[in-house]
Amino acid sequence: MVPVDYYIVLSAILFSVGALGVLSRRNPLIIFMSIELMLNSANLAFVAFASVYKTFSGQIFVFFVIAVAAAEVAVGLALIVEIFKTKKNINIDEMNSLKG
Repeated sequence: MVPVDYYIVLSAILFSVGALGVLSRRNPLIIFMSIELMLNSANLAFVAFASVYKTFSGQIFVFFVIAVAAAEVAVGLALIVEIFKTKKNINIDEMNSLKG
């Protein structure tokens, strides 16, 4: 059996990689993937702690986080598509206002 410490260290590493991706990249698709990586690292920590305490509350919380993440991706991708239609570019640095 793998100790829970390994799962928490892996979760911290995944969260750090996701945070680095959000802070360093300018492509909105990469930013969304990095946010998903951070959410999934938190999910891994929830499931690891739930296995230690022998409860299902961690899995239930993960279910809701996944549902919210799916909605966030759907709305975010719709916004990216609309911005690309109007501006023909999806560079974050050039999207400093919501003017049409």
